[in-house]
Amino acid sequence: MERIAIISDIHGNIPALDAVLKDIHSRQIQRIFCLGDLVGKGPDSSAAIDRIREVCEVVVKGNWDDFITKETEFETLKWHQNQLRNEQCIYLETLPFSFDFYMSGRSIRLFHASPFSLYTRIQPWDSVEKRLSMFENSVHTGVKNKQPDIVGYGDVHNAFIQHIQGKTLFNTGSVGNPLDVTQASYVILEGQYGFSEKSSSFSIQFVRVPYDIEFAIQLARLAKMPDLEPYIIELTTARYRGIKK
Repeated sequence: MERIAIISDIHGNIPALDAVLKDIHSRQIQRIFCLGDLVGKGPDSSAAIDRIREVCEVVVKGNWDDFITKETEFETLKWHQNQLRNEQCIYLETLPFSFDFYMSGRSIRLFHASPFSLYTRIQPWDSVEKRLSMFENSVHTGVKNKQPDIVGYGDVHNAFIQHIQGKTLFNTGSVGNPLDVTQASYVILEGQYGFSEKSSSFSIQFVRVPYDIEFAIQLARLAKMPDLEPYIIELTTARYRGIKK
């Protein structure tokens, strides 16, 4: 049996990332996959990229990883762009859209948001039809590929697992910007890793890791990061800044 740690949505929050990696290390898990959004929202995008490149075997592209490399008129995004080295931008641009593999005979597909786009958002409360669409093939995943038995993704910052018509959909939640509980979140897959279709035992475990939120806020203040107050609200309440009271 092998365990794989699946992390996502770091968003430049190094205290949260360090806490999660320490927890993964304490469990002696060697293989780590990341589902994107290394950058933005938090102050330390550059450090997050370097750390993820160091520890992760697989990294797929998130929506922030995509648009942070493009020209923009928004000052906040320009600030985050200015934190990155040129070679880091090239790294983000070359990240793959998705990753497919077998574990304990189950075909698993990982991506950031949906099979259709980095920007198509699917929530756990969306219609059954929308959630089932997460198992479809697309030009991004390979239209002739076998549809996966299990799909894991990030993007919505809400950790969950659902079983729908014989398939399993899970979300890792967010390491650096959780919007359900004010603790970092990641997932552990356990089973026989590889590309064999032979069935064997398999499990999905969700892990919550407390981290020093006040220190994360202090780092953002010291960096003079824009949009600081909405960031503080999200870290301390797990409430998305786009939700009105």
